[in-house]
Amino acid sequence: MYQMKAIIVDDEPKAIELLKSYLEHFSSIELVATFRNGLKAFEFVSKEPVDLIFLDINMPHISGISLSKMLPEGIHIIFTTAYSEYAVESYEIKAVDYLVKPISLERFSKSICRILTPAKETAIERDKLLIYVKSGFETFRLESAAIYFLEKDGNYMNYHCENQKVLARETIQEALSKLPNTFIQTHKSFIVNIEKVLSYGKSELNLGKEKIPLSDSFKNEVFNQLENNTNC
Repeated sequence: MYQMKAIIVDDEPKAIELLKSYLEHFSSIELVATFRNGLKAFEFVSKEPVDLIFLDINMPHISGISLSKMLPEGIHIIFTTAYSEYAVESYEIKAVDYLVKPISLERFSKSICRILTPAKETAIERDKLLIYVKSGFETFRLESAAIYFLEKDGNYMNYHCENQKVLARETIQEALSKLPNTFIQTHKSFIVNIEKVLSYGKSELNLGKEKIPLSDSFKNEVFNQLENNTNC
């Protein structure tokens, strides 16, 4: 599953720890770094991909407002500060939100949902991406929507597609890492495209011509994804 990469920039350690604890409630956001120095944060985002930044405004060396003007295009900014008078200037920078300390989990969650809701629409487009699968000396370009399921066969993964099968030497984890979030592991040997599931029971998924086993260890996660549960 695709995760948004986030960083926290705040000169107060307690503020960083609070935001870290809040982010643990959102599996679709991965916290990749925290900084107490804005210039160090700028150095990081100049080299590493970042989707979201929680940015304190009143910091030494460089303010959050100044840092936001230096950031690469496309990074979502959520300002965090104890001073509400900065709000007008922050919205001129097209910030996603402005959180005034102390920040409650409820208020934080509303801010996150502003980002995740359009991200779901982006995910729909991502699901149409081509998957590159190496099989022997050939590399196959597979449209993810045409893949029904993957089956482990020893040290190989067998991609069962609409009009072909492709055998690749890779692990379950390697396959999952490049598949969009419509794919989920259902068994120690199977990954399924949930958009191909016609019906399901306690121990198997029906894909029409194929029935895929569903083990107890994956059952809850599979059912949740099939029923499209979401907090936002």
